[in-house]
Amino acid sequence: MIKKTREQQAEETKQRIYTTALKLFETKGFNHVSVDEIVRKSKSSKGAFYGHFTSKYDIFLEKFKEIDSFYEAFVQTLSPQLKFEDKIIALFNAQMTYLKEDLGEDLMRSVYTSGLIKSEENFFANSQRSLYKILNTFVQEAVSNGELPPTTNIEKTGMLISRCMRGTLYDWLSFGNDFQLNKEAELFVSIFLKGLNRMDS
Repeated sequence: MIKKTREQQAEETKQRIYTTALKLFETKGFNHVSVDEIVRKSKSSKGAFYGHFTSKYDIFLEKFKEIDSFYEAFVQTLSPQLKFEDKIIALFNAQMTYLKEDLGEDLMRSVYTSGLIKSEENFFANSQRSLYKILNTFVQEAVSNGELPPTTNIEKTGMLISRCMRGTLYDWLSFGNDFQLNKEAELFVSIFLKGLNRMDS
């Protein structure tokens, strides 16, 4: 039997803490889960927890790295011939499906709640995230090929599109099962995109 290295054991411990914490956040809500409970349920120690994460909020940041990796991989599947609006709608649909099916309503509610904590780093406002870079690239390409006016503010427009995403997800969490997430997301962003040509720079 091959003995595991110290690095392998540490990685297994990190993954166990990580998956346990996400499950607890999903079932109990972020604010109702303590580090002590995560440590106990994951059969680890506080020293192990803080060796991998600075706080329970840091686990959300780790999850968002996975989400951004999904965006990066999805964009590679898009045809370069797609028009700007079609790219945005395709990204919206992929995003909403992924967040709904892979994260779920309970975990997303915890994500939004924790994102309002001012004392913590805010992943929603992190302009270095892959999502914002992807949106900015789409906007820049649309300007270059004449789909958007040359006066378009790239970063501002990308941020406004991401606001459509966050707003739609917030409504989904607010209105519950009657809210058709993908359908409403496409409707919302389509209306917004039609007004882009009238935007001031």
